[in-house]
Amino acid sequence: MRRTLGLYAALVAMGLGWGLSIPLSKIAVSTGHQPFGLIFWQLIIVVVCLGAVTLLRGRRPVFARAYLRLFLMVALCGAVLPDIFFYTAAAQLSGGVMSIVIASVAMFSLPIAVLMGNETFEWQRLWGVMLGLGGIVLLVGPEASLPTGTSALFVLVALCAPALYATEGNLVAKWGTQGLDPMQVIIGASMIGAVVALPVAVGTGQWINPLEGVGMPELALLGAAALHALVYASYVWMVGHAGSVFSAQTSYMVTAAGVLWSMTLLGESYSIWVWLALGVMMLGMFLVQPRAARVLVPGRVIDENAEAGMTSDRDGQS
Repeated sequence: MRRTLGLYAALVAMGLGWGLSIPLSKIAVSTGHQPFGLIFWQLIIVVVCLGAVTLLRGRRPVFARAYLRLFLMVALCGAVLPDIFFYTAAAQLSGGVMSIVIASVAMFSLPIAVLMGNETFEWQRLWGVMLGLGGIVLLVGPEASLPTGTSALFVLVALCAPALYATEGNLVAKWGTQGLDPMQVIIGASMIGAVVALPVAVGTGQWINPLEGVGMPELALLGAAALHALVYASYVWMVGHAGSVFSAQTSYMVTAAGVLWSMTLLGESYSIWVWLALGVMMLGMFLVQPRAARVLVPGRVIDENAEAGMTSDRDGQS
């Protein structure tokens, strides 16, 4: 019983942590910081945090030519490209709306997975996708659901991020991780992503120089990136100890926590349409949730093979 309560407490803490990163990201763009400058520093922070965790686990970051295709795919589809859309939309949309939009990862993943042969068609999960689309319509349709003067176009821009995350997840499921654990993949991909983002940030004038001063937006970026890295490390631990089905509940917590944190930190309030969209999206997530093979979380996927590898690794150390 104590172990079960501990796992649920960890689940809630992880959801609160990941959800907090959404309003923090909105604060990071509040003074005009542009995507590529934010992306570069975010990836550097992830490398430092997850690199330290990996070393503490008795492993080491891996970077070799054999893994370049995997790292490049995860960097582009799981970090650089979706974060361009995420930060662009975050400057215009409320944190609560962004939290609901990001929850659509699972909705995009199912049709992509069926087309790629990663999943088989199931009517129940199709209804989940339809409900997810209904939630997006509730956000885009009624004018009252968006901040005054905000175009529904930015919701469509934000949707490009979960679509790319879903693509990343299905490609990882198809190709595998070449024997690397999820943290090693994320570290390698983040290094590649930083190399891609740095010249673009400098060349386009989006570079953020930390020597010019650190204010609330810069601290928010630091907090959001560190939270993401550390909570992701906790998520990897939970998948190895509690299994993918239990850990999948994190996605509900992230969405709900993102909305609540945005209300608390940003002083946001929402129309009835946003609350309806949240409810519909939650129900859609429940219906479309993968049974066991893969667990979808914002921007990351852990596949069954990776989970088995992590579990056996811990068994070997215990």
